[in-house]
Amino acid sequence: MIQHQYIERSSGMAVNERLFGDRMVGLLYSRVREQNSYLFSILTSRRASDLLAGVNFDIPLRNGRRFAERNGIDLTGCLDPPESLTTARKIFERRIRYEECRPMPEMVDAVVSPADARVVPGSFSSDSLLFLKEKFFCFEELLGEHSEEWQYAFRGGDFMIFRLTPDKYHYNHTPVAGRVVDFYSIEGGYHSCNPSAVVSMVTPCSKNRRVVTVIDTDVEEGTGAGLVAMVEVVALMIGDIVQAYSDEGYEAPRSMEKGMFLRKGQPKSLFRPGSSTDILIFQPGRIRIAEDLAANACRADVSSRFSHGFGKNVVETDVRVRSMVATALPKGDAR
Repeated sequence: MIQHQYIERSSGMAVNERLFGDRMVGLLYSRVREQNSYLFSILTSRRASDLLAGVNFDIPLRNGRRFAERNGIDLTGCLDPPESLTTARKIFERRIRYEECRPMPEMVDAVVSPADARVVPGSFSSDSLLFLKEKFFCFEELLGEHSEEWQYAFRGGDFMIFRLTPDKYHYNHTPVAGRVVDFYSIEGGYHSCNPSAVVSMVTPCSKNRRVVTVIDTDVEEGTGAGLVAMVEVVALMIGDIVQAYSDEGYEAPRSMEKGMFLRKGQPKSLFRPGSSTDILIFQPGRIRIAEDLAANACRADVSSRFSHGFGKNVVETDVRVRSMVATALPKGDAR
């Protein structure tokens, strides 16, 4: 199987990724999918995903620290004592002192990463070097059939795909400041976000269960990036997305509601254990993607399964939650 690499943002170096459950995913998305579509649909259902999650994440651990070390999980900055993390689920759902260990740029116009993740920037515009039409998702299908207003608003804009791996901190944070103008969920499957599965499945992000939050940032104290859609996508062994927005720390968590004002960089939701995906979608001409992320995405010296599968250079960069990934542009600015 082709090696998969990503770019370490701080050094610019290519890093080999050890993909969790790679052999199982390869078997499921090649032989099983091709030879037994009924079994494949069962294995990518919510019931199967919940069962796999229970077996893998809810059995008490003998030594939580050792489990974390073995799986490359950094417990530095944990808000709760490490000895209280007695199951894999508790480790994956850990809270952190994010204001200390995930500092956020002070610029009002900064768009920040919603998660500790590996990101690929893209564009719906055919004249962009980052043009990735219907590689990771079908645009209309992703936002839902009833969302014609949002499909029109975001057509021709840019997007960013954030892939969380099982070792990552699993809280999502708000990437922008603004007011919630829409919030809804769309039912779907529980397909893996392993790069091999993404390439073989064709647009799996728009086939999985997902939650869409549309934020108007052109409001008082907003980021000034126009409308921003944040799409949280479940995956294999991700049984739920718990909305838990907090203005301070993790205190008094609230679900999303229309009319809520969201401060940038605050905890928004929690993915249940496993690997999963966030997608940010922007209106045309309202952001400038960070130069290093745009340049990394097109690098030809990195072995990416996305590049091999899509026939063009598509490379991820590892980013930390609340770090800058783009800059807002005022209305009417040149792209």
